[in-house]
Amino acid sequence: MPVAARADAPLRIGTIGAGHVGSTLGGLWVRAGHPVMFSAREIAGARSVATGLGPLAQAGTPQQAARFGDVVLLAVPYGALPAIGAALHAALAGKIVIDACNPYPWRDGDVARQAREQGAGVTTQSFFPGAHVVRAFNSEDMSTIDAEAHRTPPLLGIPFAGDDPAATRIVAGLIRDAGFDPVAAGPLSAARLFQPGAPGFEADLTAPELRRRLGLPS
Repeated sequence: MPVAARADAPLRIGTIGAGHVGSTLGGLWVRAGHPVMFSAREIAGARSVATGLGPLAQAGTPQQAARFGDVVLLAVPYGALPAIGAALHAALAGKIVIDACNPYPWRDGDVARQAREQGAGVTTQSFFPGAHVVRAFNSEDMSTIDAEAHRTPPLLGIPFAGDDPAATRIVAGLIRDAGFDPVAAGPLSAARLFQPGAPGFEADLTAPELRRRLGLPS
């Protein structure tokens, strides 16, 4: 898909991971009219998620989801990203990759320590050369996402960061489609503002409040 595709057009979305993160976000996008292919290490788990979401939802392997998606969501433990990148980076070259994964050293080891030090967005991009990585949806617990989607305005603000303007525009549209107010934090290096331990992590704020918290222009 050319990364300059319209942000308001239906997009084919693949999820790498069909747990709490993948199922929650994928379900919101299905309900917004986007075709979604859920994938997991065991395809039975992906099929379980897709069942009941209607004809726009289907299940596949991670390789199939990577090929299917115009946009691909990473929704796995952060420690899995190096192996996923090695397996899928060729299929994801030129595509928008939404990184919703958070690095926790106690769970993910050295790669998490690296991500916490240099910034998770920059680290993720190194595993997916050629992809347009955008950090988004990592800043809130999925129970909050599920409860607050499409709430009565003012909507919950969701920060995102990426280096490609067209990719970030499309991701901003997907944030709106999921029922939230997108907050552009800047380039991918700015994603450290809303990774674990940073001021924007689990902030639970409206967009204007979040911009003030992150020191961004109004």
